[in-house]
Amino acid sequence: MAKRISILTFMLIAFGLIMISSAGIFESKKDFNSDYYYFYHQLLYGVLPAVGAFLIFSRVPYRYWKKFSLPLLIISLSFLVLIFVPSLGISAKGATRWLNLHYVSFQPAEVFKFTFIIYLASWLSVRAKGINNLTLESIAPLLIVLGMVGFILVAQPDLGTAIVIGGIAMFMFFLANIRLRYITALILVATLLVGGLSVVSPYRLQRLTAFLNPNLDVQGSSYQLNQGLIAIGTGGLFGVGFGKSQQKLGLLPEPITDSIFAIIGEELGLVGIGFLLLLFIWLTFFMFQVAKNTRDSFASFIVSGVASWIIIQVFINVGAISGLLPFTGITLPFISYGGTSLVILTASMGIVVNIAKNYNLRIS
Repeated sequence: MAKRISILTFMLIAFGLIMISSAGIFESKKDFNSDYYYFYHQLLYGVLPAVGAFLIFSRVPYRYWKKFSLPLLIISLSFLVLIFVPSLGISAKGATRWLNLHYVSFQPAEVFKFTFIIYLASWLSVRAKGINNLTLESIAPLLIVLGMVGFILVAQPDLGTAIVIGGIAMFMFFLANIRLRYITALILVATLLVGGLSVVSPYRLQRLTAFLNPNLDVQGSSYQLNQGLIAIGTGGLFGVGFGKSQQKLGLLPEPITDSIFAIIGEELGLVGIGFLLLLFIWLTFFMFQVAKNTRDSFASFIVSGVASWIIIQVFINVGAISGLLPFTGITLPFISYGGTSLVILTASMGIVVNIAKNYNLRIS
């Protein structure tokens, strides 16, 4: 099982790097006068560190992470707060989501996803036997942490990441068999909050309006959605051919990040899209098999948490570019351009592989 998960992980990473080499040509030429700047940058600062992180994390016994779950959570929360220090936070496109520490730049939200899963897995595993007897008061500390993080992310602003983290928490609560009425109540409250934030924020309201009526402002708020649909529609069954996308030539915004799925659809068609989604399905299926077959609840919750992270981000990204969901700026795991997300997620997969190597031991 560990070998299958490793192979699928690196197949997705390779697929993403290949697509960035094509989707990023126009942007690379425009921004840096080099056809393959984004390809080489992703290779050097994304793929290679990710491979190194995977090799290291897959060799660290997963039980060690339980000892450091709380300190890691506190450190990652501190990183999120440091974003608002003017000399440390990096702003781009109206949002401050990057942290610069001594020439090392990264996205603290990606680090927090990882540490939150570790902490929540530890918290749930300690209470696993009495999980059905949990009350709202007993999970209040977790809800306070989620509320703090949500507030910080919305202030950046990064509502999409807040939704992902909330989704991971609800998924893990569900798998932990926490009473369904509590989960339903939390989802209802979260939905109302997201809806309220979308209405009071002009740019979020524009995205919501574009989702509800894509033809309302085709040159404005609905532009990215319509161009993405054109790309996927143009690709048809087999695509126009690798490297032959027209939408990546300055027509489709964010062709190597938010919208790379549309470029895949245009160049490789429904066959390429189907193959990519099949890789994600296989990967998460094998991960849930590992989670199901281990008696170590901490290990099971970690694997389930990482699997839910992948599922939720794929669902949001593909749904947005396909017009099934509003745009939130969430990237496609392993595929989209971005070093922090790739390194952190691949490191998490290293832990999953370490668990997969040992789950047959049936640790109690």
